[in-house]
This record gives sequence, C-alpha cells and structure tokens, in this order.
Amino acid sequence: MDWKRKVLDAIEEGQDELLELCSQLIRFPTENPPGDSREISAFIIEYLHQAGIDTKVHAATETMFNLISTLSGEGADKSDKHLIFCGHTDVVPAGDLSRWDFDPFCGEIKDGYMLGRGASDMKGGLAGLIFATVILAKLNVPLRGDLSLMIVPDEETGGDLGVPWVLERGLATGTAAVIAEPSSPQHPTIGQKGSCWFEFTVEGTPGHGSLQPIVGDNAIVKAAKGIEALQRLWDIKPDIPEEVKDIIRISQEYARDREKAGLAYQVFDHVTVNIGSIQGGTKVNVVADRCTVQVDSRVPFGVDYRDVLDRARSLLLEAGIESELKPFGFQGNANWTPAHEPIVSQLVESISEVSGEEAYGVLQWASSDARHFRNHQIPVLQYGPAELSTIHNFNEKAPVWQIIQCAKVYALSALKYLGVEGMEDETSLKNSNGAASEEATTSKL
Repeated sequence: MDWKRKVLDAIEEGQDELLELCSQLIRFPTENPPGDSREISAFIIEYLHQAGIDTKVHAATETMFNLISTLSGEGADKSDKHLIFCGHTDVVPAGDLSRWDFDPFCGEIKDGYMLGRGASDMKGGLAGLIFATVILAKLNVPLRGDLSLMIVPDEETGGDLGVPWVLERGLATGTAAVIAEPSSPQHPTIGQKGSCWFEFTVEGTPGHGSLQPIVGDNAIVKAAKGIEALQRLWDIKPDIPEEVKDIIRISQEYARDREKAGLAYQVFDHVTVNIGSIQGGTKVNVVADRCTVQVDSRVPFGVDYRDVLDRARSLLLEAGIESELKPFGFQGNANWTPAHEPIVSQLVESISEVSGEEAYGVLQWASSDARHFRNHQIPVLQYGPAELSTIHNFNEKAPVWQIIQCAKVYALSALKYLGVEGMEDETSLKNSNGAASEEATTSKL
C-alpha cells in the first residue's frame, strides 16, 4: 500500500470538506479576551467523533476547554514516537467592525482567500491539523507511533490556560510537536525570540489643569521621559552563541528578501521595545496624579530577559523615575529547535515534496506556544497557512491553496515521523516531482 499517495489523494479529493471545516471554525467568535471555547469545542468533539476519534476534555476553567484526541500506534514494530499536532481555538478581538470590509466571522471564500478573524491565526492551520488527523483515521493508516491532537483555548493572551497548563499537569506528552501557527508557505519557523513584558507606574501630584506646569506634578509628563529612556534597550549588545549565528543569518536574509525594502530583518539581533499601552490621568483639566505604562520587549539570542529588566530599571532611574518595575505576561529567553531534529527535517522535506519547491526553516521575531514545548524538551516547529500582513489586523484572510497545502504537509509529516506498519522507511521516498533529500533540506544551515 502506497500510504503516502493514498493520504495525499484523499486530502486533495476532500478539499471542499477541509475548507468547509475551516469556515465553520471561523464562524465561532472565539475572541480572547474574554475567552470562551465551549461552543467551538463541542463542534470539534462532534466532528472528530463522526470520524471515530474520541476526545478527552480537560477544563482549565468553566469556559476554557483543552481537547486531546489520540490515534494510537499499532503493529508488532510499534515505536515509542509520539507526535503532537497543536492548535489554539482563540483569536484576538475583531476590534472596530466598521474598519472591516466583511463580517469578521463570516468564514466566506472570495477570490481565492478564506476570510475572517482567525483565518491566518490560526483556524486555517487548525482545520488542516484536524482534517489531516481525520483522514489518517478514516483510512485506517497503521501508524507505528501515536499521533495526538492537542487543541487549546488560550494562546492570544499569554496562553496560561492552554499548552503550559496541559504539559505541566502531565495531561499530554510527546517526542515531537507541530504547531499550526501562521508561517511562510516554504519556511516553517523553528525558533523564536524571547519575551520580556513589564509595566511601571509613575506617581504625580494633582492640581488644576490651567496652572500646569506651574502647579502640580504631571505623572504623564514624567512617564514620557521614562518611555524615551527605554528606547535605549535597543542598544543592548547580544553575545550570540555560535550555534545560532547561521540560523540568525539565514532568517535575516529571508526577512530581507521577503520584505524587499523593509527593515524587519534588523530585529533578530536586537532587543525591541514597544510601548503597548498608557493609562493615566482622570480628566483633561486635572493634572495627572498617576500614569501606568506597559511595555512589550522581545529578546534576541545572547541576551537574558532578566538582564533586560535590570537595564530597564537603570534607564528609568537615570530618567529620574523611581518606580517598581513589574514583569507580567510573556517572560522567557530566545529558543529554537535545530534543523537536524527529525520532525524539522521531515516537515521541511514534506513541504518540498508537496510544493515541488525549496523549503527551509527560519526564526520568527515573535513568541508562541512553541517555547512551552521546548521547556519540556519536546522538539517543535510551526507551520501554517497565512496572509501574513493581515494577522491581528482588519480584513484577516488566508490563501485557500495554502490551507490545502498545509493539511497535506501535516499528514505527510506524520507518516514520515511516526512511520507506517510494514513499510520500513518507504514513507520517506520522494514523489514523482522529486524533492530535496533530508541533507539538502538543511543545507541552508
């Protein structure tokens, strides 16, 4: 049995069902905050049940459900490999609906794009993971190892109730993982920068607004001096480890080529600083007595996030601000999964087989659930369909062809990584288009 061809053909023939599944997922308004996965979880559980797949539900709260469904390996040569397909059901809020050209929860297809909040981040990829798993189940593919779907309700607000909640309780484990986060169609992300979120509050003295700056001490003005000082976090010099210098160079080249005249390639070896929110004052004609500033800083390889916090404290003091600096949200260092890890090389190889084009892994400048898997020594990478410019933006969408391609890549990667009973290593054979060998797929490194 040529399981590879059989599985890929089944996905191609069932692409209308795949796209309808994606549309239905988008129609659930799973904005986080507030965060409520009950309805979409019920839908997914029933969809999997129709394919003969049982689901275990682990409730982190009364409205946030983590779902785990497993296809168990079989046969006399069953392996100890366990692959996790991971996706999140929550999406960022749609925001100002008047700035959308379509209903953000329509799930419609137009001009070759799947439309709606979550199309790229990440219900297009989630649909692909679910559909690929269902195809493997319906065809009764005799996988040697276990394949688990881990569908979590919380990623967009830090993910505390999702992947780390599951892993820390031992509710799921694996030897490798694939997350369907948005990526380039030829370039999965195999590493990411660290994160350092913090806030500081400046106190002032209130007074009548008509007497400023003579009377009163304006907390907003003082906070502005701190904001300006924090821009110097960019100047921190990283001591980049030798083992990641090549992947940083490759990622910079990739970003430079993709962005054309853009400047994003510079962030891979710098600490970035985003002033995300400012809350201060009580009324326009009252001198502000308090101002709280929240900062999102991303940390490159070669810099510890705790050193960023220390430097931020020093910069605020130099600006005359004596305030407690409070970390919150994402905290952690840059991390990656080397290209030689089997799940990385095999997924990259699968992209080349399905697309007929070169593929290789790169770093991302953001953060995601991948760091939690790496904290538990589980090799992981991210690959999913996306129109990258629309992520967290108005008019979010994803190319239909990418949704289909990703589903094929997920299924093929499972065959390669887990193996199939009685097929030796045939699942790693190349298709008729010819594709790069494992050595070639990692040649960029």
